[in-house]
Amino acid sequence: MLAVRHSESAHWETLNTFPDNQVKGFDGSPLRAVDIERPTAGPFPFPLRAKQSSFVQAHREQMLVATLTGTSVNHFIGQRRSVTGNEAWRGRTLQECVAMQYGAGFPIPNISMPAGGFVDRGHDETLPPFCFSELIAQPSTWSLGLDARKGIKTAPAPALLDEARRLRDEQIEPQSPFLQAFGQAEPLRLWAEQRAKARTNLETHGLLEKLCLLQDSEDYPLSDYNVETSPEAAMLRETFPRLDTDPLEAQAALVYLLFKNQVCVTATIGPTTRVIFDTGTDTLVNPPVAFDYSHNYHRPMQALMWNRLLNVTDALIRLLKQTPADDSGASLWDRTLIYVATEFGRTKARVGGQEDFGSSHDLNNGVLLVSPMLKGNRVLGGVDPDTGMTYGFDPTTGAPDKGRQTSEAEIFSGILDVMRVDTSGSGLPAVTAFRG
Repeated sequence: MLAVRHSESAHWETLNTFPDNQVKGFDGSPLRAVDIERPTAGPFPFPLRAKQSSFVQAHREQMLVATLTGTSVNHFIGQRRSVTGNEAWRGRTLQECVAMQYGAGFPIPNISMPAGGFVDRGHDETLPPFCFSELIAQPSTWSLGLDARKGIKTAPAPALLDEARRLRDEQIEPQSPFLQAFGQAEPLRLWAEQRAKARTNLETHGLLEKLCLLQDSEDYPLSDYNVETSPEAAMLRETFPRLDTDPLEAQAALVYLLFKNQVCVTATIGPTTRVIFDTGTDTLVNPPVAFDYSHNYHRPMQALMWNRLLNVTDALIRLLKQTPADDSGASLWDRTLIYVATEFGRTKARVGGQEDFGSSHDLNNGVLLVSPMLKGNRVLGGVDPDTGMTYGFDPTTGAPDKGRQTSEAEIFSGILDVMRVDTSGSGLPAVTAFRG
């Protein structure tokens, strides 16, 4: 969304600038989009069709791009700092802050699906345990573990299971020498508390079937075990046709069900680092190491990955828009913010106007936010077309400021401001430029 055209730069041949006809503009908007179509995707013999303009055209009024300069080009550290603002508030993550504000009473307030620093636990141990994330490794099958007896052919009757649990809790475990010695230890106390809540929060809500994305099949014969798939599963499979082979689409589908069924208040998803081909459509879906394959082929890999993320985001937004949040008339989308976090930026240089070139890690960067709660259709900060480097903005007015760089802590603070999270006593910088 910050692409520079050849005609705008005095050094276009040595910078990552684009042919003018590949950069799409929009009336009344500072946002841009890059549309690229090639017969091959870098070294892969699959066509590349990346059309960012469709997403920007549809959502620009609720999009905000903010520039920043980070503090690490290490993958894991950069990921973590993008969600902690470089430990800006006692090491809390954005997800933990949102769970603290809104998550009490939800079954699993904070859910994460990818790995790495984006889902790393924060350092503030004073937060209630419900604020910390629950990691889901396999979104398609995860719901099968949300009921102690459902889906087991020889499971005891519910009344018998209830009696067994009562005997365990009241008679058997209290006599255990291990629990007599260590039962007051905090980890065991927390484990017992969470085990007791699981029945109320998960089983009695019927979440196994409400969140089940699987189809009745030879691999998963649900009907043989008296298990039904989610009522929305067929619709989600139409929206996310690669749900069974693409972890990102499966994650997005589960996020929708989690929000619709009021299971969590914050969810984190992300693309895999493994290669995914769709032989049915002759398409490279995900390159090796995802965005970081830009080391070898910057332009096609960036185009492919951005196109991938925007398509999944667009599908999720459309689902949230059509789903009521409650009886107020508001949709789930009216109360949602999507933060496209990044580890770090990329270097800007290329040689002799080459279309295929590699790039390295760089602190200079930017982020994308999408939400009806934003003051949208804006770019905060900007790009110097003769260097490719971004510059910052005033954190309260949003006015461009070529003499400053925006920090990770300011992005962190601005997102919490949009989400109306109480930051009293946090010491965070005041950033009000994001909020609508």
